[in-house]
Amino acid sequence: MVRSCAAREPGGVSLFSRVVAINASVLVAAALLLALSPATVSPTLQVAEAVVLAVGTALMISVNLLLLRRVFGPLEQLTVLMRLIDPHAPGRRLALERADAEVAEVCHAFNSMLDRLEHERRASSRRALAAQESERARLARELHDEVGQTLTGVVLQLEGLQRAAPPAVQEAIVEIQESARAGVEDVREIARGLRPQALDEFGLRSALISLASQVADRTGLRVRPRLEAGLPVLAREQELAIFRVAQESLTNVARHAEARNVSLALHLDDAAVVLIVRDDGRGITDREAAARRMGLGGMHERALLVGGQLTVRRCDQGGTEVRLVVPLRESA
Repeated sequence: MVRSCAAREPGGVSLFSRVVAINASVLVAAALLLALSPATVSPTLQVAEAVVLAVGTALMISVNLLLLRRVFGPLEQLTVLMRLIDPHAPGRRLALERADAEVAEVCHAFNSMLDRLEHERRASSRRALAAQESERARLARELHDEVGQTLTGVVLQLEGLQRAAPPAVQEAIVEIQESARAGVEDVREIARGLRPQALDEFGLRSALISLASQVADRTGLRVRPRLEAGLPVLAREQELAIFRVAQESLTNVARHAEARNVSLALHLDDAAVVLIVRDDGRGITDREAAARRMGLGGMHERALLVGGQLTVRRCDQGGTEVRLVVPLRESA
């Protein structure tokens, strides 16, 4: 929710001037009261006089306290609101219904600082994620073109060696050959994880179906994709954010959830695309969320980059749900 401070009125009374005026008014009132009242103070202070002085002093302090409370109330309210600002919930701004000139200036300055910080954070995150994706693509190409091709050449050489080798060593050569083939498949799997080729070639829906199939084959999880057809075209960074959040969520399920089934859903809800990854495992705890905040933090950063909102919660019926909401207006 975006909130903003009221504009400073030109010619408004400053906070300093109001405090001085309040104290001066209290002192003037006390002086007039003493001058116009019949009360006197004897050379030797009497009990009744001491009581009158004590009551008068307490009354002046109370009046002064009440008046100053009204003056400094907006400043205290501003302090409370500043503490409520959450970096993971951008867009919220401070708002004060009634504020003095100095408090309004502090409020405006704080809101302007939030604008600059959020802008720089988005720009920094965009640069960091772009560099990360570029490095992923480079590593995927090198693994596929260099390591993968080298291992493929080893497999072919072993096939030729097997045909020429004596029967006594052929079984050992076959075992080495199978290990080399497994290495080729592992390298290809790593390359596919680093760079979602299906996302580049066939789009988000096909990439998520391929991801679900790969995770199921690799981990034994039963992954059920429920992807709505006919979704609107998204920006490239939106599709990449959704894919990476789904990838990280499924990886977390395989590593930590002790689950058997996981659903991967993508659908259109009002003016947003919603990704939901829900498993039937033991459910995430607050301590585990804190221990895994690096992975969750990366997903939050991707969500913020595309103007989305990410929530991770423990389901009432068990398991964990990761929900990413990406508004369509960000793709414009």
